[in-house]
Amino acid sequence: MANRLANATSPYLQQHAGNPVDWWEWGPEAFEEARRRDAPVLLSVGYAACHWCHVMAHESFEDEATAALMNERFVNIKVDREERPDIDAVYMQATVALTGQGGWPMTVFVDHEGRPFFAGTYFPPTPRHGQSSFQQLLGAIDEAWQERRGDVLDAADRIRGHLGNDPALEGAGVVGSDLLAAAVRALASAFDGQHAGFGGAPKFPPSMLLEFLLRHAASGVETSDVALRMVASTCEAMARGGLYDQLGGGFARYSVDPGWVVPHFEKMLYDNAQLLSAYAGLYAATGDPLAERVVRETVAFVVRELRTPEGAFASALDADTDGVEGAFYAWTPAELVEVLGEEDGAWAASLSSVTPEGTFEHGSSTLQLRTDPDDVARWESVRGRLFEARARRTHPARDDKVVAVWNGLMIGALARAGMVLGEPEWIDLAVSAADLVWRVHWVDGRLRRASRDGLAGNPAGVLDDYGCLADGFISLVEATGDARWLERAGSLLSVARQEFAADDGGFHDTASDAEQLITRPRDPSDNASPSGQAALAHALVRWSALTGDTDARATAEAALATVRRLVERAPRFAGWSLATAELLAAGPREIAVVGPAGPERDALESVARRAASAVTVVAEGPDSAIPLLADRTPLEGRATAYVCRGMVCDRPVTTVGELEELLRA
Repeated sequence: MANRLANATSPYLQQHAGNPVDWWEWGPEAFEEARRRDAPVLLSVGYAACHWCHVMAHESFEDEATAALMNERFVNIKVDREERPDIDAVYMQATVALTGQGGWPMTVFVDHEGRPFFAGTYFPPTPRHGQSSFQQLLGAIDEAWQERRGDVLDAADRIRGHLGNDPALEGAGVVGSDLLAAAVRALASAFDGQHAGFGGAPKFPPSMLLEFLLRHAASGVETSDVALRMVASTCEAMARGGLYDQLGGGFARYSVDPGWVVPHFEKMLYDNAQLLSAYAGLYAATGDPLAERVVRETVAFVVRELRTPEGAFASALDADTDGVEGAFYAWTPAELVEVLGEEDGAWAASLSSVTPEGTFEHGSSTLQLRTDPDDVARWESVRGRLFEARARRTHPARDDKVVAVWNGLMIGALARAGMVLGEPEWIDLAVSAADLVWRVHWVDGRLRRASRDGLAGNPAGVLDDYGCLADGFISLVEATGDARWLERAGSLLSVARQEFAADDGGFHDTASDAEQLITRPRDPSDNASPSGQAALAHALVRWSALTGDTDARATAEAALATVRRLVERAPRFAGWSLATAELLAAGPREIAVVGPAGPERDALESVARRAASAVTVVAEGPDSAIPLLADRTPLEGRATAYVCRGMVCDRPVTTVGELEELLRA
């Protein structure tokens, strides 16, 4: 029998609709029920592609005895963190404060006012490694609530008092060129010289840091070379390991080991969007053929696996198939031989690091490509046959909700990749997604966060939705010269500046009229995608470059000033703020290319598109509604490039050599 989640729009909540747990969605009705029953609230937060969320659901939420205990003693609320990042942010801060770590599933016990008094992540069905079982935990929480209510409420009050105070926001100042160079040196000292990337296990793709380092590499300062080396080696290591899908393209969420061998197999839209953009940037900077291959294969993956019938992009592919993590992606030597025959199977096993012992679980291995094959045609044949064989396996489930922020990231990535590699159909894909998101998510002058099957859900957009979608639209201005995207970006930025502003010059993650939680979330650090504040600042800088809006630039500079301490002390968690600061330090350069279509304009456009820390627009003539293009006249009717800063331009040029000279200067 289905519970209350059967009518939810979230795929994650619908995954729990058949549980014997009497789940509630987040809302005042659930808390009213808790007061009526005088029961504490059990808040469970996760997302559809989360492996350990599935494990805990199977072990505990599908278990009749555990569900009976939950239903008898608690009011149980299930939340999709991807639809309600505000709720997730508040209670994750509490979870980290109480346990020293976070993660999903997140399990939090709260009082009738929503104040947390106990928190954790995954709990096993039986005692394990010194950890209580979930049923033991439920009994202990119930006993404390019944017998020591005063202590519980005092703890809730103390925890509530600590929420919302982020030391990263203490102190402010300009994030200038000296701090950018210092951040590169700090990153170099933390760099994994053996495997590339940063940190040990688990190891996450440093997407936003890669963009910062690419821009810094183009600045020509003393630390430029080391920045580019970190980007190039990290991109190569990720692309050659098991983190990257060697058959189908696209990246998994993270690696469970420091060497990028075994991924956590879920594939997220936001990771692939940001990495697509980073590899396109690396190709633009170096012409690296591996980067080009990854870009092309990742676009193919995204279109094949994540594009929705309405033209936007779904959120994720699951890590599990048939309840087994990685079953879709892993291979044994025998399976390779079965598909390819003895000779090709052995060759593929050697090339792809598929061993008898296995690099993953149960003797299976992830596919790696540590070196390029000597026989490329043979590899392409092998790869194609393996891809076809894998397609007959059970496919991972897809979380098909459309989230504004992540579609904004993919819109921008496709536009950038299309411009850099000269693929106009990728830009068309970005336009199609942008049209869908604008048509469905922009409701009564405000942004909705998520939709499904072309229908918007109820959760309101948060700051990263506004910032990343506006940034994606600005990329479409660059790619198409179509001023409607500038107008729509302006609408998003106007609402964000008005409704999300904080007193210190930065921004909150939720709007002033959003649902009031126990604290108003504000996280300046990047996580899996840019922080809302960094995303908005980045979009405002680019908007200013296209429009000459100096107030927008000043707003971005003030927001960046609030995170100076974070940039100084933890640059790994401020990649997008650093990338925005690098954009400001470079001007940014504004490049307008005007004139008749043809080989001359194509050549100028190609050079302009590869310029880092630049905002580039190409159009037929000077009658555009885009201010950067206004009055930029072709010289003698020829294709002409203008390189500007703050709308003040150098001499117009008509040859590739002259444009390259201006950009070097």
